[in-house]
Amino acid sequence: MTPSEFRNLALALADTKESRHMDHPDFRVSGKVFASMGYPDKSWGMVRLTPDQQMGYVARHPDAFVPVKGAWGRRGATGVILKTVKKAALRDALREAWLNIAVNHTLK
Repeated sequence: MTPSEFRNLALALADTKESRHMDHPDFRVSGKVFASMGYPDKSWGMVRLTPDQQMGYVARHPDAFVPVKGAWGRRGATGVILKTVKKAALRDALREAWLNIAVNHTLK
């Protein structure tokens, strides 16, 4: 997976806008971030999942998804290792992160 492919998958979700925060790209729906790229470096992405969703992705794809360190990670922020993530798994994770904000509004 390349950063360009990550970007294209995120932007394919309805009403998604690309923005920047802390000098790296992020992806928003309803003004809230559901994914970002480039932190801690260009080989990473991040999806904002619920803690339960995060546990599932980490269990099913431990080589591609890892909890972000600290409080953000405990709340579901999940690092994506671009080099190893499969397109289908990333597409599903991005969709769930998008839905959490666009439809369910479960993340604050």
